[in-house]
Amino acid sequence: MKDNSRSNRMGTEPVVPLLLRLSIPSIIGMSVQSLYNIIDSIYIGRISTEALSALSLAFPIQMVLIAVAVGTGVGTSSLISRLLGEGNQERANIVAAHVVLATIFFGILIGTLGYFFSEDIFRFITDDPELIRLGEEYIRVIMLGSFAMFFPVVASDILRGEGNTFVPMLTLVLGAVLNIILDPFLIFGIGFFPRLEVAGAAYATIISRFIGGIFIAYLIFKGHNQVDIKYKGFKFDFKIIQDVYKVGLPAMVMQLLASIMIFGANTIVGMYNTVAIAVLGIYFRLQSFVFMPVFGLAQGFMPIVGYNFGHNKPDRMMKTIKFGILIAFGFTTAGLIIFQIFTAPLIQLFNDDPELLKIGVTALRRISIAFPIIGPAIIGSTTFQAIGKGLPSLIISFSRQIILLLPIMYLLGRVAGLDYLWLAFPISEGMVFVVMVIWLKRTLNNAVANM
Repeated sequence: MKDNSRSNRMGTEPVVPLLLRLSIPSIIGMSVQSLYNIIDSIYIGRISTEALSALSLAFPIQMVLIAVAVGTGVGTSSLISRLLGEGNQERANIVAAHVVLATIFFGILIGTLGYFFSEDIFRFITDDPELIRLGEEYIRVIMLGSFAMFFPVVASDILRGEGNTFVPMLTLVLGAVLNIILDPFLIFGIGFFPRLEVAGAAYATIISRFIGGIFIAYLIFKGHNQVDIKYKGFKFDFKIIQDVYKVGLPAMVMQLLASIMIFGANTIVGMYNTVAIAVLGIYFRLQSFVFMPVFGLAQGFMPIVGYNFGHNKPDRMMKTIKFGILIAFGFTTAGLIIFQIFTAPLIQLFNDDPELLKIGVTALRRISIAFPIIGPAIIGSTTFQAIGKGLPSLIISFSRQIILLLPIMYLLGRVAGLDYLWLAFPISEGMVFVVMVIWLKRTLNNAVANM
């Protein structure tokens, strides 16, 4: 018989210690992951500003792959935590078996597209021959190895659904540390390794994720977890896929919107010069170090909220939400202070080009104005997902990133120039935050009233 103590503690232990216990492993893992992204870009920046710009242009494509993994993982974690809260252990096991097969399907699909169409994809993004060459080298490898990126994410979310955040942390840390170690060897050709430059960064990513995938695959299939994945007598149930993507699809689309937003932002700043594209890429790498801990907090936060929602414990659910918002606010406010005080040194980590520094200092200081409200906004979005309502998160994200950000960015650029278009980020975040607070409050009031 399976030990249910891990899921039961989500309904009984003191909220704050439990939230911290479940979140800290994910926060550590996500922080190390964001550190890898920064170091990866620092190495690429040492090659040339063109290489850094190519990596920035490849980022929206990579975000599509992240969207597939995150959408599947969020839907899985939310569904499993709610099923365990309802005491439906067998259904939770079946869900896990289905999503592993879904991950294999997506890996084959994306890998095939990458093999045949990676150059065409980059030609759609830019007409600069050097950026096309560099970008295609990178993204072809990433797409061919996409299963190695998908599986560790989804497997980690299976475990998070039952309240296990320690193994996912180990998997993230293992992959990121290996990536950091491999990067210089494969990018610069140290020792007997070939000098692969931009492609080397992609190979380092896929190899490290593959090793992380082997590690977590061993742990989730050995049978010592609450969720037990078995395929003996397996029968495909399309209702499970529907239930996963009822929450997961909006999360996936939100990530796709982020990809569209980054593509659009690259296009807008590229109207001024390619150095501005590199600046935008640097910003997205650096801001991940501020926001990834909040996403790590959200991964510990979601199963607690989902469990207590499914178990009809509104007071406990609301207390978790309150403390989640306060902790997230602390993280992103600290990020604001760092971005405002240490702006120039942050830019110089990547490249000391004078134009890059001039544009980058202005950009980072103006974009980061909105950081304090972004932390609570992430927790608000996660709350919608945790109680099985992914659509509000999707609508809010679409409004911020597509309806508001890109048009405001374009208009500010046309009216006032490059230095002022960066203000579109805090303006759009502030407008949507007000809507999210009102919507979340009404949704939670209705949810509590029906418990």
